[in-house]
Amino acid sequence: MIFAEANSKTKKLYNVPGLAKWLNRKINGKKAKVYSFSILSGVDCPFANLCRSRAVIKDDGSRTIQDGPNTKFRCFSATQEMQYKNVYDPRKENHDAVHSYDNPVDLAHAIVKDIPEDAGIVRIHIAGDFFNENYFKAWILVASMRPDILFYAYTKSLKYWVANRQWIPANFVLTASRGGRSDDMIRRHKLRSAKVVFSKKEAERYGLEIDDDDSTAADPTKAGKSFALLLHGQQPAKSVASKAWQKLVKSKKLEKVSKNHLTVLS
Repeated sequence: MIFAEANSKTKKLYNVPGLAKWLNRKINGKKAKVYSFSILSGVDCPFANLCRSRAVIKDDGSRTIQDGPNTKFRCFSATQEMQYKNVYDPRKENHDAVHSYDNPVDLAHAIVKDIPEDAGIVRIHIAGDFFNENYFKAWILVASMRPDILFYAYTKSLKYWVANRQWIPANFVLTASRGGRSDDMIRRHKLRSAKVVFSKKEAERYGLEIDDDDSTAADPTKAGKSFALLLHGQQPAKSVASKAWQKLVKSKKLEKVSKNHLTVLS
């Protein structure tokens, strides 16, 4: 199974003071690192709704994007899988591997065997989700077997979380991802959650801070704090999400220009 090294977002975890316990140490002479484990977007997301999208392979071998019937904002990782073969292929390989196991204990041992020896933090699923309860249980076992590693995940598979809540170890930090078919469980079971917003002002209206570096999502001491995530990635043409994304891109460009200007002046 394939664990990917930190991307541009999860690299920021190295600078989060609250995560120093997991990263400011050496493992067999190597400094602890951030990794992620992904499967297929949409395909492995049984409770996705407002963000449901998937990469589909066409007859000529190329890939296109397919949105769900209720898609309000497109899953950024599905877009990545559509655009880049070197993103799609390892996720497909992981998808095939984890689906080949029926027993969560056997799957847990297989995952643990392939975790990089210098792993300090692992984000479970930049792409994909807990597609059935045995798979969820396997990750509970993985975290229990490796208490030296911090695992964290966003999930819409809330019924698996709630059904196994008493077995989840402290080093396995979960966030309910709003926009799924089981959102009603969030309030009912008092789950901390993340909501995708189209602007900073929208986050303010909901009274939520924006987590742009996974520092809240990953930190076990903030496991009770809900937060917002800014819309990210290419969106369906002419959609409300597309217009919001264009505004965000423009705003980021202006912010970068402004920072560069201030640097020159100083």
